[in-house]
Amino acid sequence: MRGLRKYLTPFAPDQSGAVSVLYELGGIVVVCDAGGCTGNICGFDEPRWHTTRSAVFSAGLRDMDAILGRDDKLVAELADAAHKIDANFAAVVGTPVPSVIGTDYRALRRMAERVCELPIITVDTTGMELYDVGASKAYVELFDRFATETHPKERGCVLHLGANPLDLSRIPSPEVSLSFDNIVGASAAERTVVMAPSGLSAAKLLQRRFGIPYAFATPCDLRMGPMLKALPSVENKRVLVVDQQVAAAVLREELLARGASQIVCATWFMQVDELTQEGDARLREEDDFEELVYGGEFDVLVGDPTLWRIVSRFAGITVDVPQFPVSGKLVAAEAGMEAATEGCRP
Repeated sequence: MRGLRKYLTPFAPDQSGAVSVLYELGGIVVVCDAGGCTGNICGFDEPRWHTTRSAVFSAGLRDMDAILGRDDKLVAELADAAHKIDANFAAVVGTPVPSVIGTDYRALRRMAERVCELPIITVDTTGMELYDVGASKAYVELFDRFATETHPKERGCVLHLGANPLDLSRIPSPEVSLSFDNIVGASAAERTVVMAPSGLSAAKLLQRRFGIPYAFATPCDLRMGPMLKALPSVENKRVLVVDQQVAAAVLREELLARGASQIVCATWFMQVDELTQEGDARLREEDDFEELVYGGEFDVLVGDPTLWRIVSRFAGITVDVPQFPVSGKLVAAEAGMEAATEGCRP
């Protein structure tokens, strides 16, 4: 049945993806809501909230503010915050509230820039899409606004897009994290590495604007961690991998090299043509996953452990690789082989 969830909780929405991209860039992030969406983002969808400071605020909209479209109140509060916080920029992130009342984000940005001594970007998320759509919009807004000057190429300079906790299901290392200076000086990069589909639109923007080539890559060790080392033999086996598409595609190559007879990649999120092969699936409902597993004659399933409840009659091997926007579980940054072995169940 369309929309029926018996086993899975709602996935991280688009505003959470946008905030995840903006979180460590030194900006003021205003979630345009009454408080509930910001609470969900900080309480459930942002694993750095309890360990890393960031200027994330709720607009605190009330019923009449939303009904009357009182953008002046939001702008005044943003201006007050901008005078108190040393920030690189300010971002207004949409939710269902401005989506329903038809907020004019361009007008809101112009109003805010008249009174704030900061550049303003707006991300028109609606709360109706999944996290990667919001992350993609945030990346595009950032590079479109701030990556405007042409700089000399820096030898070995690489931009990593899609390296955020929701895409990698772990806190990204400094080597792949994006800084505000990286964005402003993006034209100096020799190439862009797209680590998740959420980074693809921005990579294409940089290719058009500065001629920077891009490639897809997510190191298996970075995404899968010790689970990959503990993976049982896949020789002559059919394997289903459920993950964000770049990570799944990279794992496909690894498992084929280990002798697997066939790898099918499925995802609940964005699916891009460059990585899609025959038999790959975009999942929307629990029934889609159930039909894929029981109709595919798979020997091994790789994915978030919450998925196994949907296919409790599956008799093969399941390998647990947490996917944060699905279950809220991170891949352990430092996990021993004992923990890794526990993730592989016959």
